[in-house]
Amino acid sequence: MGVALGTRHVQGLFLVPMTVDRSWTREAFGFAIALQNLVWGLAQPISGMIADRFGSVRVIVAGVILYVLGLIAMASVTTPAGLALGAGLVIGIALSCTSFGAIYGAISRIVPESRRPWALGLAGAVGGIGQFVMVPTTQALIHSAGWISALLVLALLIALAAPAAMSLNDRNAADQNAETGAGSIRLAVREAFAHRGFLLLNAGFFACGFQLAFIAIHLPAYLLDQGIPTATAVNGLAIIAFTNVLGTYWCGLLGGRYRRKILLAWLYLVRSTTIALFTFLPLSSASVYAFCAAMGLMWLGTVPLTNGLVSQVFGVRYISTLFGFVFLGHQLGAFAGAWLGGVVFDATGSYEPVWILAVLVGVLAAAVHFPIDDAKRYPLPATSSTR
Repeated sequence: MGVALGTRHVQGLFLVPMTVDRSWTREAFGFAIALQNLVWGLAQPISGMIADRFGSVRVIVAGVILYVLGLIAMASVTTPAGLALGAGLVIGIALSCTSFGAIYGAISRIVPESRRPWALGLAGAVGGIGQFVMVPTTQALIHSAGWISALLVLALLIALAAPAAMSLNDRNAADQNAETGAGSIRLAVREAFAHRGFLLLNAGFFACGFQLAFIAIHLPAYLLDQGIPTATAVNGLAIIAFTNVLGTYWCGLLGGRYRRKILLAWLYLVRSTTIALFTFLPLSSASVYAFCAAMGLMWLGTVPLTNGLVSQVFGVRYISTLFGFVFLGHQLGAFAGAWLGGVVFDATGSYEPVWILAVLVGVLAAAVHFPIDDAKRYPLPATSSTR
């Protein structure tokens, strides 16, 4: 997950060199990454269902193969349509198999409930370490060997990480799900969508995806437009990744002590306040680093909290499937954030409207978390609804 998320985290570093060399617009690049996020979200429930029924290892290995193919395609395409196919469609499916859904689902089944908040936080923290390491590594590769070679090296690193999937052997739980069949999964999904809190969680996660995708993809270009050196943008992304390690781990631990929905609401409020201060205060290298440090502490902390909230209410039997549907809301937001950033900039020459929108969606996300009913409802039945 560290390599998979790290490779995704640095894709904003390729925006300027790729668009300049290929004579593409920023909207073309932004659309490809937006499509990646959308496909990731649409594919996540499907890959989650497969993981719930047949185990996470097969899903992760298949995702690694697709990731490698997508990065190779991204390095070799010469048209925006080709970029959308490789970086958008193929890598989007790969991320659904190699990131949160399959890995958090397996951990939720393998680790006892009493230790689950710690385990989810630790997994997210290690994923953050991968992101932190990948930022300077990728920038150094782009600088020394060019962006095409950098993408090929990333593909190699993804391939070398595949054996790590063997540690997530949750076949025993998956075999039990396979015996009950897909009909039980459909009943579990129906039960979840009849729960208002599940729908509110989807809506709130939209804001998380919007904010993170916009910042990760467009922050380097935004800073360059404002006269801030490229090195500052690279350092900023590295700071986000480093503080994300601490933030994700702490959020996982806090989720075991306090109500997760309250933690999520406050996290979105603080994150939106941070974005507002960054855009309205004078811009400097110091303000960039302060912003990135604060955002990193809240970057992916929403994920173990959201995953933990889903398992708390609905149990872990179909956690990969149900979290996959919640994550779809996140990725719809990511699609909007990545794409709108390019559209608005190409139309106005400024990212300012999207920064304001990022603040507003965060405030709305905080508001929808407070009324969520987080009472336990599991175990979900295998043959009939509990309603």
